[in-house]
Amino acid sequence: MLAEDARSGFLAWLLHERRASPLTVEAYGQDLSGFLGFITQHIGAEPDLTALATLRAADFRAWLAEQAARGLDNATRARHLSALRSFFRWLARRQGVSNPQLTLLVTPRVRRPLPRALSAGQARAVTEDIGEVSDDAAVQARDAALFTLLYGCGLRIAEALALDVRDAPLPGSEAMLRVTGKGAKQREVPVLPVVRQAIAAWLDHHPRRQPEAPLFVGVRGKRLDPGVAQRTLRTFRRLAGLPEHATPHALRHSFATHLLAAGADLRAIQDLLGHAKLSTTQRYTAVTTERLLEVWHRTHPRG
Repeated sequence: MLAEDARSGFLAWLLHERRASPLTVEAYGQDLSGFLGFITQHIGAEPDLTALATLRAADFRAWLAEQAARGLDNATRARHLSALRSFFRWLARRQGVSNPQLTLLVTPRVRRPLPRALSAGQARAVTEDIGEVSDDAAVQARDAALFTLLYGCGLRIAEALALDVRDAPLPGSEAMLRVTGKGAKQREVPVLPVVRQAIAAWLDHHPRRQPEAPLFVGVRGKRLDPGVAQRTLRTFRRLAGLPEHATPHALRHSFATHLLAAGADLRAIQDLLGHAKLSTTQRYTAVTTERLLEVWHRTHPRG
């Protein structure tokens, strides 16, 4: 069997048995095509399964080096290598073809980008003026409540949209909001009075206030799609002249960054954000340090 035929079989397995999305299958197909094209030139012939099984670690490293020479960054090369490893795992299970040399490769180190927060003024503008996007009073109240909640409590957009009416933090209700985050882990976060007031104003317009109904709904009464919220903020940032990284998730970053800048304890912020590891939260300390250096360079007489 030629390697190209095996690639087709692998992609069919991804699509029909693993139920991978068409976009994922397309990305894997392109990554593997690039690898097989390189190997064809590298060994001087179209590879079959025997050729794949006998490739050396140096051959795989030559492929990664060629990608680096073309300017592909570490994140892209790491993704290509991940696709290749998945392909070889499938070959071992389905075709009895394995190549232990692949295990000798080290995945290119990917440096996670620092969280990009908004300034306090920009975040406040989102929560106070997001209603400018719509002429509908109900939509204005909903959007104000949603984005005030995201910034005021540091929620992920999925966490906020998963809330039901019974969960709504209203004036006079319990001080804490119970949130279900990644891995179905629950945490409790305090809710500012301004958030409670915004939620109450939205519920005055809510089309159905049964406890089991979604807290945030679209114009058809179903649970609000995150794409709608993201599109709303994209429109607003153009109107308000906000930076391109002004997204719903940037409000979560802003929540953490502003708390840290005000002297909040790092472990407290970890609990509020629902991070499993403190190292994830520590990324915000780098953001704060970066801003301090920026201010120092801009304002110090000898900067």
